[in-house]
Amino acid sequence: MRARVDPLPESEWDESIRQLLTSRNPDPAAVMNIFSTFARHPDLLAKWLPFGGKLLFTGKLPPRDRELLIMRTARNCWCDYEWGHHIPIALSAGLTEEEVARISQGPDAPGWDEFDITLLRAADELHQEAVISDDTWAVLVRHYDEPQLIEMTMLVGQYHLVAFTLNSLRVQREAGVAGLPAGG
Repeated sequence: MRARVDPLPESEWDESIRQLLTSRNPDPAAVMNIFSTFARHPDLLAKWLPFGGKLLFTGKLPPRDRELLIMRTARNCWCDYEWGHHIPIALSAGLTEEEVARISQGPDAPGWDEFDITLLRAADELHQEAVISDDTWAVLVRHYDEPQLIEMTMLVGQYHLVAFTLNSLRVQREAGVAGLPAGG
């Protein structure tokens, strides 16, 4: 499928957009489609980048836990773009290739430990019911403090927002970026 909203070409970037899009990497060619597409609404991009960056780069959740939640949310929302871009991040956060592949199967797939099951279930419950059940919450509070509990729910919500936007705008994956596994 073709993009509904194309990325903003570099030739149309003003200085403020250039600063936003190259703040982490000065090479304009390295700017991913998500960011150059969202640059069509620069005011919103400017507010969203720090929030998303906080959750992804300097949040309070352990990186492996964060990536389990993000990857399960990407799967729940059928977001190829987010799934593919988070595979290398998940692997660098400590998930194995087998675990990444198993995320699509959900919390009932064999091989997860109790807390992995809880995280995957929390992502599923937030997606399906917009609330974490009391049973799942009881396990979470044994592992996370209050700031982490708040961040965890906001992280899943943030990645729903991103998935809904990516899917609706039909933002295209960059060449070589994997999509969701077939049947997954």
